Amino acid sequence: MLTKAEFVVALKDTLPDVFETKVSAEKAYDAFCKVLTKGVVSEQGVRLPNVGAFSVYDRAERTGRNPQTGQPMTIPARKVVKFSPAKALMESVNK
Repeated sequence: MLTKAEFVVALKDTLPDVFETKVSAEKAYDAFCKVLTKGVVSEQGVRLPNVGAFSVYDRAERTGRNPQTGQPMTIPARKVVKFSPAKALMESVNK
């Protein structure tokens, strides 16, 4: 799994003309995360070409079982973030 620190270094190394320091690359990463979060939270969703799309959908209330006791319980409805990978990403993974 690529960590934030590793991602920031890779970003800096990939675009050395744009990001002269790790600090500037980290600021860009933080800004990207903020924009992504804002788009998902607003329920507009975010589509990143060649990567995929983030969206929010409502998961209905459902019945489950308590794993410790086996008793039936109600799992409340909630919003869930969904990621759908782009075709290009899936093709890259399946080479």
